[in-house]
Amino acid sequence: MTGSGRAERNVDVLIVGAGPAGLAAGAELAAAGAGRVEILEREPQAGGIPRHCHHGGFGGHFTRGGTSGPAYARQCVAAAVRAGAALRTGVAVTGWAGPLAVETTGPTGLERITARAVVLATGARERPRSARLIPGTRPPGVYTTGELQQAVHRYGQRIGTRAVVVGDEPVAYAAVATLRAAGIRIVAMVTDRPAAPLRVRQRVPLLTGATVTGIEGRTRLTGVTLRRTDGRTTTLHCDTVVLTGDFVPENELARRAGIVLDPGTRGPAHDAAYRTSQPGVFAAGNLLHAVERAGVAAQEGRAVAVSVLHRLSGSDEPAVVGRPVVVDAPLRWIAPNVTGPDAITRPAGDRFVLRTARRLSLPLLVVTQGRRELHRQRLLLPAVPGRPLHLAAGWTDRVDPEGPAVRVFAS
Repeated sequence: MTGSGRAERNVDVLIVGAGPAGLAAGAELAAAGAGRVEILEREPQAGGIPRHCHHGGFGGHFTRGGTSGPAYARQCVAAAVRAGAALRTGVAVTGWAGPLAVETTGPTGLERITARAVVLATGARERPRSARLIPGTRPPGVYTTGELQQAVHRYGQRIGTRAVVVGDEPVAYAAVATLRAAGIRIVAMVTDRPAAPLRVRQRVPLLTGATVTGIEGRTRLTGVTLRRTDGRTTTLHCDTVVLTGDFVPENELARRAGIVLDPGTRGPAHDAAYRTSQPGVFAAGNLLHAVERAGVAAQEGRAVAVSVLHRLSGSDEPAVVGRPVVVDAPLRWIAPNVTGPDAITRPAGDRFVLRTARRLSLPLLVVTQGRRELHRQRLLLPAVPGRPLHLAAGWTDRVDPEGPAVRVFAS
């Protein structure tokens, strides 16, 4: 026990977050004989966001063709436990007690856990209405996708009868599926973009070029006010609004550690080995790039395990000391966003992932460092907001480790 009444324990690897990335990292590390591998999850159940996603398509790594989100979450949990990782739920990490030590609170009380390596896999969350600065009254009936899924699938709550879905990213389809499962009529899907994928138009009524400017109702939501790009306003009558997308990384713990955050992703700056600016602290999954599919997060969890094993074996890899990789508008972010300081310079899959703020028709991606052009690549498909685009990584060995930041732009 410490003087503050906290129990003290030591582990080899501490993983914070038991979503697809954290569970995959735990399974890989435990199976590789990394010693005591412990995964902490603040929620009562492990599995992350897929627990609430009852549509299919999850887990091709386990089942050909995929399965439902809850089934996939159970598979991830079972794989980690079967490999020998210790999984503890209902345990919240409240702060840092040292570079590789955290303070926690849980069912057994207060603890201080010191590790040889820490993996942050805290994921991402959708921004609620308050963070989106939508004016109007404050009636019940306004949800994010995650809140909707929990209300319907976990708690069996009655939602309403007529819903408006705000957004057209892939997560919006999950909201549509959940609403339909609850027997709710979808009045419209609303997006501020001038156009949206054809399959959206075929599934639900779609209003493009429209922004939510107000929410109406007192004891219950009665409608949402929209402004079109031509200045016209209209009101959609509904008793439920689902705000989808607009994900932000759960970066609070990283910020408390003083870890450098990337201005584009708003998650920890990291290199291809998933190293952060804090020696011995790694990061993986949607904490790094809000937000990619669960399978991508799990793939990164398996990849970060390799870097952690290198550290445990005694190789003294430095923290992130490479050159920053930044993007110019309309590109929003790139990951990884730091070049490697050693032989590990290329990301998993030998490609970088990027996002764009607006649609680009067959863009040419150009990579430069100072006045030197390192790479150019024409994409064969349009770049669309809300969906990843990829940049080949063959140029990374040409980066000058003493030179300026690497820039990526689209033309």
